[in-house]
Amino acid sequence: MTTTDGGEPALTIDELAARAGVTVRTVRFYGSRGLLPPPAIGPRRVGHYGGDHLARLALIEEMQHQGMTLAAIERHLRQLPPGLSPHDLAVHRAVVASWAPESVETVTRRELARRAGRPLGDDEVERLAAMDILALAPDGASFRVDTGLLRLGVELLDVPLSEETVLAARTALIAHARAAARELSGLLRDAVAERDTEDVKSLSAHMHPLVVQALLTTFQRSLKEELREWVGSPEAGPAAEGVPRGTPSG
Repeated sequence: MTTTDGGEPALTIDELAARAGVTVRTVRFYGSRGLLPPPAIGPRRVGHYGGDHLARLALIEEMQHQGMTLAAIERHLRQLPPGLSPHDLAVHRAVVASWAPESVETVTRRELARRAGRPLGDDEVERLAAMDILALAPDGASFRVDTGLLRLGVELLDVPLSEETVLAARTALIAHARAAARELSGLLRDAVAERDTEDVKSLSAHMHPLVVQALLTTFQRSLKEELREWVGSPEAGPAAEGVPRGTPSG
């Protein structure tokens, strides 16, 4: 694996397929249908893929997991704004995942690696277990996996933060998310107090993805503002070296 001038990993089609947990044939098929942007052509006419291709493959996989047909996925991707970053695509994937009920499945170690997009060492499995993303099944050989969180957990394995920091961040996010959900639920409940049960269910189904998108967008912007202030401040220390003031992170 090489890197681009910007430091982003430049993957061959074989490396991309392995990281995404799909076959090379699948990558080529998606490319032929316009679901993936063409690769950058490097020396010896070798195609190089990057983080945006990985993020798009993860989004396609999530939409397939929700039962969307290929035609529906094509229409959905065509409606996305051009030039979305891997981070933006990851946020969009989180919104798509929120439409489905919680999904916990029992998988073998081999299937776990396939869904994770890479082999997982024992220490990495332990970290995912500590994040409540998976747990050893009663048979002692397979795993109970929260499939909606697995990809996120695997990405967190590569974040240069201690397990304690990641778990503390998770605790903070859960606490604030529940508080926001409780307050929003109360507002919606009051707004539809006079409606019948079917109307309430219909409204809930329509509001769910909209509320999640609003929460994600608001949090994303707030986090960027906080990081901009931190990275651009004199107190930021060595982490701010070489970063122009006001440069957003991510």
